[in-house]
Amino acid sequence: MREWIPISTSPKGRLVLEAARAFGTRPYDEVTVTDLSRAAEVTTGALYHHFEGKQGLYGFVRADIERRLLDRIEGAAAAMADDDPSARLSAAMTVGFEYAVRGGFLRLLADPPRTGDTDELAEALGGLCVPASAQLGVILAAAWRAAVGAVAGGTDADAVREALERLHVTCASADDGHPIGADEESPRPTARGFQDVGEPTWWI
Repeated sequence: MREWIPISTSPKGRLVLEAARAFGTRPYDEVTVTDLSRAAEVTTGALYHHFEGKQGLYGFVRADIERRLLDRIEGAAAAMADDDPSARLSAAMTVGFEYAVRGGFLRLLADPPRTGDTDELAEALGGLCVPASAQLGVILAAAWRAAVGAVAGGTDADAVREALERLHVTCASADDGHPIGADEESPRPTARGFQDVGEPTWWI
């Protein structure tokens, strides 16, 4: 079973809370073990005891915050299960964006997963596309992280939110509702993107 954030008043809990604040607002390389220990009012030894170092603490905090992000994205999508897929996806991304902004987790959530780690955000967003698309999930996750990173860099959150809400994803289909055959037209560029039957089309 997955371990959640510990009691905030314990040494481990204080380290987690301070790490969430530090990694959420500052680049990883700028946060030191000394900074984290001092803010949590614990020794550096306590940090190494509980997390084996800065990277372990970062991984613990990131996993928890990303899980909470995905819970909100999935909840927003479920609440709009009967709506247009594009509107459902847009709402899910916007809810996730609000969580990152209001929670102060911008820097942390703007960073892509570490090499070798599964990109659960890409998987979640790709699964919301109609039809599901792993490739589009990667693109949407990158766009979402770019939006969060823009706010972390000082861009107005309202302007970024508006841009994010203009991102649409839909499914292009043949006129008769059936996939085109091999002897029919090949994918063609349109005013809204590159169209292909049965594959998502995305545009801003």
